[in-house]
Amino acid sequence: MNITFRQLRLFLALAETGSVSGAARALHVTQPTASMQLKDMSEAVGLPLYEVVAKKVYLTDIGQELAKTARAIAQSWDAFEQEADGARGLTRGKLRVAVVSTAQYFMPRLLGSFCARHPAIDVSLEVLNRDGVVQRLRENMDDLYIMSMPPADMDLSDDIFMTNPIVVVGSADDALASRSAIPLDALRSHRFILRERGSGTRMAADQHFRSHRFRPDIRLELGSNEAIKEAVAGGLGIAVLSRHALHGLDGEHGVSVIDVDGFPVLSNWHIVHPGGKKLSPLARAFKAHLLAT
Repeated sequence: MNITFRQLRLFLALAETGSVSGAARALHVTQPTASMQLKDMSEAVGLPLYEVVAKKVYLTDIGQELAKTARAIAQSWDAFEQEADGARGLTRGKLRVAVVSTAQYFMPRLLGSFCARHPAIDVSLEVLNRDGVVQRLRENMDDLYIMSMPPADMDLSDDIFMTNPIVVVGSADDALASRSAIPLDALRSHRFILRERGSGTRMAADQHFRSHRFRPDIRLELGSNEAIKEAVAGGLGIAVLSRHALHGLDGEHGVSVIDVDGFPVLSNWHIVHPGGKKLSPLARAFKAHLLAT
């Protein structure tokens, strides 16, 4: 089987962009050239690697396996290049990090301070909901993953680097905002606006509610912290959010933290990657940077 490293890069770009034209742009080749190279790869394997339905590319089962192989080879080569650069006293390369959406409130600053030390590096930051980050983790698409609730069914390297307080939030002019030590049961008559099921914040909130046999009256489930804050400010209900979604403050944008017994629920931010994975020098350095935060 004769497949070149550049062809593997092209196929990996196809898997990540979902189109031949996107793969061609990623590798700076023409679309006819990309199509010809991909056809040659299918012929070399002897099986179809993908199919096109309604102008979108879908990998076959063997194509999925080839994408995993191509990704592993590309990551190993990138790590080797970084090791070689480091041996020559150079610090360059690309760092790939995937984070859950709530981490967007602090991760850019942490990346910024890291890049100030290593100005020659490139960074790819993927901000997704938890399900999206877990999917990328399962496919080993990035160097490091930042989340508050790592999946329990995977062999992972898992390090805690920061606390993630989960708080109750209400409108700034809500009468609850002026009270203290509010019993959780006093919120039974209030409507709740919560993150979507499967998010780390929602999982922490649900666990806390179950442990106190409290069933919130849910009015809305939203996939955006910003949308939840706007809904709360508009008087649609109270919410449970990470304090980081308030930029670490007790109030902003017409909302404020409500003092409820049992809150904040203490959660943590985790740095994870597949167990046994050999991190690149940049990934090791960034992980150490986060742990020193």
